[in-house]
Amino acid sequence: MSSPACDSPAPAATRWQGLAPVADARTRALVLGSFPGLRSLQQQQYYAHPQNQFWPLLQALWPACPQPARNDYAGRCEWLLSRGLGLWDVYASCEREGSLDSAIRAAEVNDFAGLRLSCPQLTLALHNGGESYRHAGRTQALGLAAVKLPSTSPANARLRFEAKVQAWREALASHQLL
Repeated sequence: MSSPACDSPAPAATRWQGLAPVADARTRALVLGSFPGLRSLQQQQYYAHPQNQFWPLLQALWPACPQPARNDYAGRCEWLLSRGLGLWDVYASCEREGSLDSAIRAAEVNDFAGLRLSCPQLTLALHNGGESYRHAGRTQALGLAAVKLPSTSPANARLRFEAKVQAWREALASHQLL
């Protein structure tokens, strides 16, 4: 005989709405994650988790140009835009418990064509990790080169920080962004 708790359906995953793009007419390359983690959603900031290596990695690429402090997110976004980089995610919304890409369900893809119209210099999609790169065909269909980069997520511990920096450096340099 089963208990009532075993017969009850599992709770539905929470449906989350993603963040707006950080991009403008200067954007030549768009860094595309999969979907923001819980910390990023709570703070309404890309790569807000202190263990995510995104912001430190970019600082390592431009050591002579210090980023604004962690508490100056608007300044960091401007710092990024002034280098021709934009930020967005592949998914506009999804159902997910926790922050892992493997938990993403019922995802809705962002409107890349609409963003492309507001970014006339955009030529490159930098896919931050494998889940994002699964959608490289969508960015390539818009005439963008697509590059798969190692994820900056703290869940991606198989590569050392220096190896990630080197991969990102090579991708940006090959597209004249460094």
